[in-house]
Amino acid sequence: VQLQASGGGLVQPGGSLRLSCAASGVTLDYYAIGWFRQAPGKEREGVSCMRTSDGSTYYVDSVEGRFTMSRDNAKNTVWLQMNNLLPEDTAVYYCATDCSYIATRGLFSFGSWGRGTLVTVSS
Repeated sequence: VQLQASGGGLVQPGGSLRLSCAASGVTLDYYAIGWFRQAPGKEREGVSCMRTSDGSTYYVDSVEGRFTMSRDNAKNTVWLQMNNLLPEDTAVYYCATDCSYIATRGLFSFGSWGRGTLVTVSS
């Protein structure tokens, strides 16, 4: 499984970015897929997870209403649209397969992931 996140960059607070996740060696529509991020000096944080069964997507509270996941199974690609970005969104973002979300505990878990893409939100 090879996953490659792209689309990161430098953006001002309030701006938008769209991250892409291209997969090879795996058919994404067979997997729950999500995103997590890791800011410098901080622990990994789950951002989102999309189920395969019905496309339901879970988001961490801090991005709810600002970030939106989508997927195109024909293109074997997943996107993360990020709007109204905040400085605290600065991190390396990774896409990952086999994600799950435990709603009662607010916990995400992830299986395999590849190289991330850096998002920097700064004026």
